[in-house]
Amino acid sequence: MNWSFSFLRPAALAAALMFPGLYMPNGALALAQHAHGAITTVADFDAATWTQLLRSGPRPAAYVFTNSFCATCPEAFDALQKTVVASGKSVPLAAILMDVQGERALAHAHHYAGVTKIYAFDGFEPAIRQAVDPQWRNITPYVVLIARNGKLQRVTGQPTAAQLKAWLG
Repeated sequence: MNWSFSFLRPAALAAALMFPGLYMPNGALALAQHAHGAITTVADFDAATWTQLLRSGPRPAAYVFTNSFCATCPEAFDALQKTVVASGKSVPLAAILMDVQGERALAHAHHYAGVTKIYAFDGFEPAIRQAVDPQWRNITPYVVLIARNGKLQRVTGQPTAAQLKAWLG
């Protein structure tokens, strides 16, 4: 029985590399994004960063707070990216990794096709979360949508179609 597993494993890995969309919903898009200007740096994210983004960051914009182990975060990000592409607008989409520091966050970039900036928490995680939203219960994905007029929508999980329309509308 072990011989079949050892034979199939390299074949499965080769298939996954050749057809990333089979095992990752946005895998093909991630590879396309990688070929056309991949993210190569990670910005530190602390309470001051969030204050600065709220005060003078881009509008509209979306920020997805995630963990390296969040199974539903790439799907939520993918919905945002598809909404932006359908709108025809150029909107910054950021992923903020809470549990991976520095350049190690780049290893997770392939989960976020269309990401324009990757941040990694730098500091005491509970204090940073408190600065982002004192009511946030550390559930991911935690999405903050900032509309052109500066209005914030805070969503745990994937935003609804109505929330996305209000964000870019």
